[in-house]
Amino acid sequence: MEQTKTKELQEQITPAKAIELLKEGNDRFINSSRLERNLLEQVEQTAKGQYPFAAIVSCIDSRIPTEVVFDQGIGDVFNARVAGNIVNEDILGSLEFACKLAGSKAIVVLGHTSCGAVKGACDDAKLGNLTLLLDKLKPAVDGVPTSQGVVRNSTNAAFVDAVSLKNVELTIANIKEKSPVLNEMFDKGEIDIVGAMYDVKTGKTVFG
Repeated sequence: MEQTKTKELQEQITPAKAIELLKEGNDRFINSSRLERNLLEQVEQTAKGQYPFAAIVSCIDSRIPTEVVFDQGIGDVFNARVAGNIVNEDILGSLEFACKLAGSKAIVVLGHTSCGAVKGACDDAKLGNLTLLLDKLKPAVDGVPTSQGVVRNSTNAAFVDAVSLKNVELTIANIKEKSPVLNEMFDKGEIDIVGAMYDVKTGKTVFG
């Protein structure tokens, strides 16, 4: 039975180990060998405190429930989910809480293939408040070069996925630039900040 994270266990996890735990969890997920957990017991064990070892910035996409695809239990990871896995001041503040105050050792920016938000940005879609969100993805769209004549919209799956990957890179840069708290922790080696891409067809996560 997998043990719920305690303060002592969290303190023993290095940033590199935090990433390794997520990689191992994804391997278990795609091989149908998930660890046995008593989730209700974990609810009781975390009722008075939480000690997650990582924070994940992922898309709102329903196909990517992070605890499931990384085979983690209750109290193991923080989740910040928003269409297009972008960051704003609210998410940055949440990540600062996760790492500086709650002790998480890594931030993973998780993009994915066939991302609807990225498709919308590629197509310059307009819809209420979603328009403002998609505008935040435009730098990634503009940051992916293509040869003359190559289609730069949602009908080009390879282009969409390339934009998703670029968006992960830009989001990491935004975290470091816009959060002095997290950037200082990163520079001191107290946390790692990495990107990853999830394949919605296979369930495999590739870390960059």
